Amino acid sequence: MRARDRAAVSALRATLAALDNAEAVPVDEAAPRAAALEASPVGAGATEAARRELSEEEMVDVVRAEAAERLEAAAHLTAPAHADRAERLRTEAAVLLRFVDGATEGTARSA
Repeated sequence: MRARDRAAVSALRATLAALDNAEAVPVDEAAPRAAALEASPVGAGATEAARRELSEEEMVDVVRAEAAERLEAAAHLTAPAHADRAERLRTEAAVLLRFVDGATEGTARSA
């Protein structure tokens, strides 16, 4: 990372955002959408909801999905003009899979 590996930084930032999104609490469709302003909660954090905690398996699934998206996008970029972009996507996927494979190897060794 010290050498400013742009592909790794890009992949990791996007994956952290995907993990953050996966922790979001789904909005209940049955809940009322609006109420009188006077009845609304007031104060800092009044509208905050507790976030979900992902298990290690769920996190690995999100990272694998991110890698799969990159590989699929790279497969669709067949024109010679897009060769650089396709290679960058493959590199990003390899970075993500390296993290996942390292995590699963560590789990397998400790078992």
